[in-house]
Order: sequence, then C-alpha cells, then structure tokens
Amino acid sequence: MSDTAPPTPVIATADDAGQRTDRFMANAVESLSRSRVKSLMESGHLLRNGSPLRDPAEPVRAGMCYEIHIPPAIPTTPQGQDIALDILYEDRDLIVLDKPAGMVVHPAPGNEDGTLVNALLAHCGEGLTGIGGERRPGIVHRLDKDTSGIMVAAKTEMAHQALSLAFAERRIDRAYQAVCWGIPTPASGSFDGAIGRDRRDRKRMAVIANGGGKVALTHYRVLDTFHGGLAHVECRLATGRTHQIRVHFAHAGHALVGDPVYLRRIPAAARALPPEAKDAALDFPRQALHARRLGFAHPRMGEQMLFETAPPEDFRHLLSSIA
Repeated sequence: MSDTAPPTPVIATADDAGQRTDRFMANAVESLSRSRVKSLMESGHLLRNGSPLRDPAEPVRAGMCYEIHIPPAIPTTPQGQDIALDILYEDRDLIVLDKPAGMVVHPAPGNEDGTLVNALLAHCGEGLTGIGGERRPGIVHRLDKDTSGIMVAAKTEMAHQALSLAFAERRIDRAYQAVCWGIPTPASGSFDGAIGRDRRDRKRMAVIANGGGKVALTHYRVLDTFHGGLAHVECRLATGRTHQIRVHFAHAGHALVGDPVYLRRIPAAARALPPEAKDAALDFPRQALHARRLGFAHPRMGEQMLFETAPPEDFRHLLSSIA
C-alpha cells in the first residue's frame, strides 16, 4: 500500500468504544472529513490491528490500533494516452465505441491510467471543446471494467447535458446479452427490486427490501438454454443502477457466469452440465455480460441513432463451449 506519509496509529480508548469507526477516525485525524474516511475505508485503506476494515459503521473496539493509509493523490486532469479504440461512430458532438472487457472507464485509485478517459483524451484532442470548463470527455454512463460493449461519450457541453438528461429520463434503448447459471422461469419476464449498498459488504450492491434502495427494473428474455444448467439471455434496462443486471440475476438465483463479486460458490446448476461445458463456465474469467445495443436521439440533430455489436470472441467461445 503506497502512501504520501506514514500513517499515525490511533489507539481506541474505553471512551471511544461503540461509536462508528468513520466518525472516530474523522475526529482523530483532523485533516480528513468523515466522508473521506468512509471512502478510504471502503477502498481498503484503514487497518485495524493490521487487517483492513471496510465497514464505516463498524463499532470501535477499545484497545485496538487503527491506522488510515492515504494513497497518493490522482492528478486532477487525466493525461491522454495512445490506446486503440474500436470506434463505431464519431462527429463533433459525440463518440460511440465498443469498449473491451478489462478497460476501466474513468481513472480511480488502483486504475490511475490506461482507462477509457485517457484514451479519449488522446484520440479526441482539440475536438473536446470543454465540459464544465475543462477539456475532457463527458462520461454520461459507464460499463463495469469487465463488461464489454457499446458506450457513448460526449465531446461538447451541449451533448453532455442532452445525453445525461436522456439517460436520467430513461429515453435510451439499451440491451445486453449475458450467460447465467440455471434457467430463468418464465422464459421472459422482469426482475423488479430496489438496489442499494449491501449492508454486510459495502463493495457489493444488493436488492434492498423495505425501502433504502433505488428503484430498479430489468426485463429479460431467454435466448437459448444449455443442458438444463445455463442460459443465454437478453436483458433490457428500464433503469440504470450500479451492477443492476448482475445484482438482479444473482438475487433471483441465476448469477452470471464468471461474476467475481456476486457468484461466490459453485452453483448447484453446474451438476447438470457435461464436463467440458462445466469447465468452460466455471473457468470463464469475467462476468459474461456484453452491452450489445444502444439507441438514443442525437443531441444536435434529433435523429434516432442505433448501434449494435456482437459479443467479443471470449463470450462467443464460451457459448460454443457450453453448447
């Protein structure tokens, strides 16, 4: 763990015991706000007796040693990097591309460069006329690092505002393809469950009952099934919550193949598969999810635009291996 300065150990006293850890550390380290402490904790930068503590609400224990490690600051302006992009369309207002699995969209701790934003800064150059007073691409929606597929980014303030509003008002046509464990029943339907932070693991999202989450609705359709244990599905988003498809399918007992966050054990459905198909599904190294279709009204011309791409080679190989 790389830090700008050695952390100062804080030993909790009996008077400190029981209060939230984020509040305790914010009071102990005056230069940090409680929200900053919470963010650092969720990123694994707080140690309690040498072990990472990620839950900001965890009660303080008397006698424990708490250390918060502050990582180096990320430059406020990401630098352009010459990274190849699969561009589907580009004009003076926007750019549409097919993002590969493995590419992070925006710089963040642990992924400071090599991101889509770095690539767009280099590719667009002076074509970025300024968003919020900065020469940068306008990221109006995101795909997870290991999800492949179509994205649109704005190059002008006007396009950024218009596309952001279209996403917020759900005027976007979005379809994904995925491979999941088990066979969803019925063959077409909807998963309707509010999504929020998992109260037991702040790095995960979860379906939240009895309020507290944000409304989330995913429509699905089974395209094909394999040996009674796997399904190739199409998903359409009525909302756009973090990890929405992954969370809804996992909650329904049909976690996506390869999902490193929401698939934590070998599914019972694996027992139905022949050895080759079982190995291919269990060894798939990322969530089997591809953003196949994206449609929207052009922010300047108003005409409807629609883009579609086939899943990448690893996804297609998975389908052939489990057939």
